[in-house]
Amino acid sequence: MLKEVKYLIYILIISFFIFFSVKFYISDENKKKTFRNLSSIDKNISTYEIKLPIISNDTDDIVVYLNNDDDSKKKNFSFWGLLKRDD
Repeated sequence: MLKEVKYLIYILIISFFIFFSVKFYISDENKKKTFRNLSSIDKNISTYEIKLPIISNDTDDIVVYLNNDDDSKKKNFSFWGLLKRDD
């Protein structure tokens, strides 16, 4: 008997939690607050966007490309050749 009452209380608490959570999130007051907050964020972004300084590009000619087509300097290595001793 006590076990069933305990389960009933758990189910009631969970049901009330879900009910009040859903009721709050679908309420008109919450929707208005959310919309106001989103619109204020958009206004803040636009004001900060105007205040941002524009930095000049100083990354020209930083990367130097090498031409490695010369195969005469390339050594051929093999795994077993590296293990051999040169005594």
